[in-house]
Amino acid sequence: MAKAVNFAVVGLGMGSHHCKAIAAAKGARLLAVCDLDESRVRPLAAQYGCKAYRRYRDVLGDPEVDVVNIVTESGYHAAMGVQAVRAGKHLMMEKPIDITPARIGRLESAVAASGLKCGCILQLRLDACNLALKKAIDRGSMGKVLGVHAGLPWFRGAAYYSGPHGTWRGTWKLDGGGSMMNQGIHTIDLMTYFGGPIERVCGFHAVQGHDIEAEDHTVACVRFACGALGTIFTTTCAQPENAQQFHCFGTKGSFRKRGDTLEMYEMGSPKERERMNARFGERVGTGAASDPMAISSDGHTLLVEDMSRAVREDRTPMIPLASARHAVDVVHAIYQSGRTGREVRIANGRG
Repeated sequence: MAKAVNFAVVGLGMGSHHCKAIAAAKGARLLAVCDLDESRVRPLAAQYGCKAYRRYRDVLGDPEVDVVNIVTESGYHAAMGVQAVRAGKHLMMEKPIDITPARIGRLESAVAASGLKCGCILQLRLDACNLALKKAIDRGSMGKVLGVHAGLPWFRGAAYYSGPHGTWRGTWKLDGGGSMMNQGIHTIDLMTYFGGPIERVCGFHAVQGHDIEAEDHTVACVRFACGALGTIFTTTCAQPENAQQFHCFGTKGSFRKRGDTLEMYEMGSPKERERMNARFGERVGTGAASDPMAISSDGHTLLVEDMSRAVREDRTPMIPLASARHAVDVVHAIYQSGRTGREVRIANGRG
């Protein structure tokens, strides 16, 4: 049996999900956890029987560590990633990769120069329903994609933005925004997963329901490189909240999805429609709405397993930087449009 790939998780808020995923993944071993907060480090180290670190440089100096999972505040991601590859460590990056395209570009250059692997956490691509929808679109069941429309009507209370681990949220410096950069990045990524790269955006954003610096409500219109049009809204002000929603259509059919439930699928042959509705219709949603910690680790586990194989087989991970960065490019452009009141074109759009 091949030797397990050793992972170290840095940042133990959402990083606790990475720990759970690594422990469940085949071919992976949770070697270490790291956080500045002792009250986070010790319980997880005891739970998983792994090393406990308070200082990031000690993780990077550990010769047993193969892969570093960066799960700290978003504005630190790229800089910490650069440090890791310079120390000879492979990377797994939590969303968003960082909060500006320029920082991500510097990380891309460092990873390319190192020859090391960098995999990214965008686990909703691996949801069974989303995978099936993507395959249907790719084989032409929808025809030419014309519209991709999405919404994220979530709620976050005041406590989410306060306390010892919350004050960075909703700031431009470390969160890079609010409801769209933090909560909505997965929705933007799925829009491009279904519709391809986005090349132009117009957006508005505002603070409407919280005492925070960055936005808690953003709306945007987008044009895809394929010619499709789309809209998106994200908010942490919606009461009562609801699940992530999609309505996509093309020249041959359409689908509508809310959370984990496929509400309508009118594409392809009668057998295809029956099969998709039987598999994914009328399911109970499991998305992370008001509780940001209430997410499944299944997608994370699959990505950890893929990363372990990528390291052993010397290949590119399933979701590399070049794929994951486009969602940040789009969000950054939407914020720029909101500030300037002008349409913004995304240079070198990539999906």
